[in-house]
Amino acid sequence: MKNNFIQRAITGVLFVVVLVGCILYSPLSFGILFTVISALSVYEFAHLMNQNGEVSINKTITSLGGAYLFLALTGFCTSTSDARIFLPYLALLLYMMITELYLKKSNPTGNWAFSMLSQLYVALPFALLNVLAFQNTPETGSVTYNPILPLSIFVFIWLSDTGAYCVGSLIGKHRLFERISPKKSWEGSIGGAIFSIASSFVFAHFFPFMSVWQWAGLAVTVVVFGTWGDLTESLMKRQLGIKDSGHILPGHGGMLDRFDSALMAIPAAVVYLYILSMLK
Repeated sequence: MKNNFIQRAITGVLFVVVLVGCILYSPLSFGILFTVISALSVYEFAHLMNQNGEVSINKTITSLGGAYLFLALTGFCTSTSDARIFLPYLALLLYMMITELYLKKSNPTGNWAFSMLSQLYVALPFALLNVLAFQNTPETGSVTYNPILPLSIFVFIWLSDTGAYCVGSLIGKHRLFERISPKKSWEGSIGGAIFSIASSFVFAHFFPFMSVWQWAGLAVTVVVFGTWGDLTESLMKRQLGIKDSGHILPGHGGMLDRFDSALMAIPAAVVYLYILSMLK
């Protein structure tokens, strides 16, 4: 038990240091890190689906698709290319569809469905981090890298998870979604939300490019959709009959286990920020 705690602690610290460091250091380190994370997460998802025995999808092609989608959206957001940069990705999607005509597998419809789901559920949210990280100024035609927005998403998620665990362990009595995740409580979720919202005031103080209430709204959005993201992955694992999505992070499971909340929180944050921009 003690060794497992130490292992979890070391892995957790390294995970946070690498993630925060790469986001803050430069656009290049940000891009490299999340290209790798996208590829590994999609590969892990495809591996899980194949393990189920009902479908057989191409792990290599789907993971390459996840990596390329991230890079393509990076290029699009930084104005180094136009929409034609997505053509190879569309060709890859067509390849995944067409090959099923010739492979003679037992469940081609399932293979199509889960191949596309790997891109929609896993690859697209990571790619949308580029929308948060790069701001295009039409008046000057310049693009700036702002690491604070993508970093804030992960900070809100981490504080929500930590707060939910601490508060839930102390006073959690009312189950949040017992059918899917018996350990989560309403008290813990509310406590985690308070932690995240409190941190949004800190972000507003040091990074006033958004108002206090806009930052608080972003925190609430991330907490709510992050909780649904966590529950979604829990439902998937429950159906598959597994505890962890993988073993790449000692003591913490797989990539999907670490980024489950982000897979819904990131798209929700993008929508929230676009709504704010339209209201200006």
